[in-house]
Amino acid sequence: MSVNDPIGDMLTRIRNASMRGKSTVSTPASKLRAWVLDVLENEGYIRGYERKDTANGQGELIISLKYFEGASAIRELKRVSKPGRRVYAAAKELPSVRNGLGVSIVSTPKGVMSDANARSANVGGEVLCTVF
Repeated sequence: MSVNDPIGDMLTRIRNASMRGKSTVSTPASKLRAWVLDVLENEGYIRGYERKDTANGQGELIISLKYFEGASAIRELKRVSKPGRRVYAAAKELPSVRNGLGVSIVSTPKGVMSDANARSANVGGEVLCTVF
């Protein structure tokens, strides 16, 4: 199956699984997806993830979701930059999510990182998604 927006597909899988109260969710593996999951893990929105190889050689990422007192750690997960409309921001213009309570995930020349890390490194880039 061909997916036009792999990051959007992964975010939708996470959003749907957290609404249903699932403990894990799987998604096809790729480097960009793993980098986004690294940021989500570092910011405390997921417990972690692991890569499993499949028979077709694609691989799969098994994501462990995080809950606190029965509620998901992720309240809101939105895709900002889409294949039809890319959204770029300079270091000083990176969006703040809910007055700094949330996180924007940014793809920069120095790698995929949170908006706070991108501001401290003084790099801008493509705003992939926002998490609250």
